[in-house]
Amino acid sequence: MRYQVRHLTEYHYAAPVTLCYNMTHLLPRDTQKQHCLSRRIKVTPTPIYQSAGEDYFGNETFYFSIQEAHKKLLIEVESVFDIDEQDLPNQLSLQVPTCGELRQMLAQADTPELRMVKEYLLDSTHIHRSAKLAAYAADTFADSVSVLQAALDFTHKIFQEFTFDATATSISTPAEQVLKERRGVCQDFAHFAISCIRSVGLPARYISGYLETLPPPGQEKLVGADASHAWFAIFVPELGWVEFDPTNDLMPNGQHIITAWGRDYADVSPLQGVIFDGGDSQTLKVSVDVQRL
Repeated sequence: MRYQVRHLTEYHYAAPVTLCYNMTHLLPRDTQKQHCLSRRIKVTPTPIYQSAGEDYFGNETFYFSIQEAHKKLLIEVESVFDIDEQDLPNQLSLQVPTCGELRQMLAQADTPELRMVKEYLLDSTHIHRSAKLAAYAADTFADSVSVLQAALDFTHKIFQEFTFDATATSISTPAEQVLKERRGVCQDFAHFAISCIRSVGLPARYISGYLETLPPPGQEKLVGADASHAWFAIFVPELGWVEFDPTNDLMPNGQHIITAWGRDYADVSPLQGVIFDGGDSQTLKVSVDVQRL
């Protein structure tokens, strides 16, 4: 399938910003199943300096600096790419290690690949392992259960037991609070799943991107109705990183568009940087359109 994504980010400041330095994770990356055909990013006001690159995780980055006073910052990103669908039923039928076998393999870590994934076992900015989280996930990720089946069951468990609520949390809400309140948004559910999986000794990473949304039958799709999305992946030997979306109770296949991945949201935030001045407040507006071509 071929998609075009248009992502607009607009900041309004209470007072002029005299200088800013920023880095973005807004340009979708290439993967084994996702092939970018074109990328374009435009920043207004025009930066005095800008540069594209890659971060530690191989994500596309874009740095820019603006040195003229401005009360409005606009970042426009357009990307076109192809996504290959996978044979998920066949993938699920493969013989893969059990959770216990994978834990043992990670303890020995006798290959470069296993040594590299061990960083996804550790705490990070938004991921903090705990006994409570391990207890919640322990039965699902029992030693005798296939890693793929356990991840699929855990995705369904979160979907069944948690409620989507855009007002309940912020990006920094701890996983234990999400567990207590059983509410949140896609970033919360991804962080919660990763925190639980790492708490039981298995590697998981955070994925950010977009999800194509379809309008109700008989209605036209609204401009800007799509949104940024987040999900997680668990490492499976021989298969690599396998993705799961607990917000929608499925394995991504075709409609999920990857922008970046890392240990958690802090590694892949769409925009981060420093501004000078700008007053005591700012407003943010984000519009996303995902269109099949």
